[in-house]
Amino acid sequence: MSQTKEDIQSGAFNCLQLSRMTERSSYPCRLFGASCEREARHLGRVNLTSSFTRQAVIELQEFNNEVHHSHFHTPALCAPEAKMAAMFSQNPLMNGPNYSFNQTPTTAAGGNKEHSFYPYVDLRHLHCLSYSDLGSRYTDNGGSTLAISGVDFTIIAGDTRSTSGYNINTRYAPKVFKIGGTTSSQEDATLVLSVVGFAADGEALKERLDAIVKMYRYQHGKPMSVKACAQRLSTILYGKRFFPYYVTAILGGLDEEGKGAIYSYDPVGSYEREQCRAAGAAASLIMPFLDNQVNFKNQYMPGSGEGHALQEREKIPLPRSEVEDLVKDAFDSAVERHIEVGDGLQMLIITKNGIEEIYKPLKRD
Repeated sequence: MSQTKEDIQSGAFNCLQLSRMTERSSYPCRLFGASCEREARHLGRVNLTSSFTRQAVIELQEFNNEVHHSHFHTPALCAPEAKMAAMFSQNPLMNGPNYSFNQTPTTAAGGNKEHSFYPYVDLRHLHCLSYSDLGSRYTDNGGSTLAISGVDFTIIAGDTRSTSGYNINTRYAPKVFKIGGTTSSQEDATLVLSVVGFAADGEALKERLDAIVKMYRYQHGKPMSVKACAQRLSTILYGKRFFPYYVTAILGGLDEEGKGAIYSYDPVGSYEREQCRAAGAAASLIMPFLDNQVNFKNQYMPGSGEGHALQEREKIPLPRSEVEDLVKDAFDSAVERHIEVGDGLQMLIITKNGIEEIYKPLKRD
């Protein structure tokens, strides 16, 4: 298989895209595996600093000499290089879109399956890695969140434990954040976002939404409504659907009528407004409790009849003090049954007077 000059120029562009990716991923090299360092330098985007990279450039220059001597008719790059270059290309005119269903793995990986995100990479072989080697793998850092809306308030809460498998990373990792305030302490914020799942993605999503809500406030001179923010958050998540934020998000605030409002999301942006919602590791334990105590499911009026004649309990909003007790009870029960939940309970209570924060201890074992 022969290489044309256009192929090599395209390869340089692809490797530049890879260099950006490796820089974001904190790899020590900026560029490796490019088939034409000369073309890369011509594009003016390469900064070759490390000794490892300089050695790579020497090899690439030797490759270029062979290419010029043979009038661009030398063997092509190794298959993994070509595959990786095509996958990370962002230029549809050169190499088409940057994803392909043809490259979806068709066989399961062997060995034990463990939570992981960044695999071990031998930098000497970086130029021959496949897309699956660099892999879009995540980890789940545990923890749980829940939200309950009332007549004139919204409570969003989360535990503070961060885990990796059976290890506890820290006993204080907040999962509930104020959004859109004008100060560093977010004192005048009106919205609250909770994120649970992969902690790094949760932090990135929180920072991105916070910046958008702040810009809206500066441009329009008023806070963004919870309904508008809910739609914007859905757009953010959907925009990352091919490499999604690995988190379950819940957004809370007060609507235009001053009533509590919460919106729950899946990782790719589908959302709905609900009265209560639990997310995270212990969601399957907490949600049935909320269904019974907040949504009054399977609760009937005593003596109202038998079988289908039974009358359901009237669905009336709960007072704030009772909701706070429910939140604490929900997490106390979850801690007893799930190892990834515990240490502390952080509650943010949104009212017309602002956002109040309450911290309560949970079991630490």
